[in-house]
Amino acid sequence: MASSSIIFLLLSLLCIVCEARSPTAARSGASNFIKASCSATKYPSLCIQSLAAFAPSIQRSPRQLAQTALSVSLERAKSTQAFVSKMKKFRGLKRRQYEAIKDCIEEMSESVDRLSKSVQELKYMGQAKGQDFLWHVSNVETWVSAALTDENTCVDGFAGRALDGKIKASIGARVINVAQVTSNALSLVNQFASKQ
Repeated sequence: MASSSIIFLLLSLLCIVCEARSPTAARSGASNFIKASCSATKYPSLCIQSLAAFAPSIQRSPRQLAQTALSVSLERAKSTQAFVSKMKKFRGLKRRQYEAIKDCIEEMSESVDRLSKSVQELKYMGQAKGQDFLWHVSNVETWVSAALTDENTCVDGFAGRALDGKIKASIGARVINVAQVTSNALSLVNQFASKQ
């Protein structure tokens, strides 16, 4: 009787240990999946850094990875748009700085709109197959590419020494970060599309 109680106790402990390890193993598997997927992007370190916190929801799903990458890009674009809008209110702006900021706000607004459409398109495409799937993915790829162009156009608006300074540096750093995250998202969308 005592030996069966010991065996039952040992089996119970083994089950508890296995249950305690499985979330860690799943998280490790998801993290490895993110690292492997990000290695094919243009900015792999940034990709891993921006998506690692979402490993539990991504698991090993290429679709969820692409969806999360787009959502991260959208949130950063919104934050950057708000930041650039605040810069327009600085006193003492030169006319060219003001115009560059104004144009950048417009470009970031377009980027936010296109990334929003992309997130929604991917989210609501359901289990589309064949030509229907290709149509939805093509929409997403087109919008994300256009968003990336918008972000790069914003940065280009600050070209030239006349605009050098803190405003150019701070806006440039944020917009370049958004562009890099968007580039990574586009790469992950392309990976997802290629696996279907």
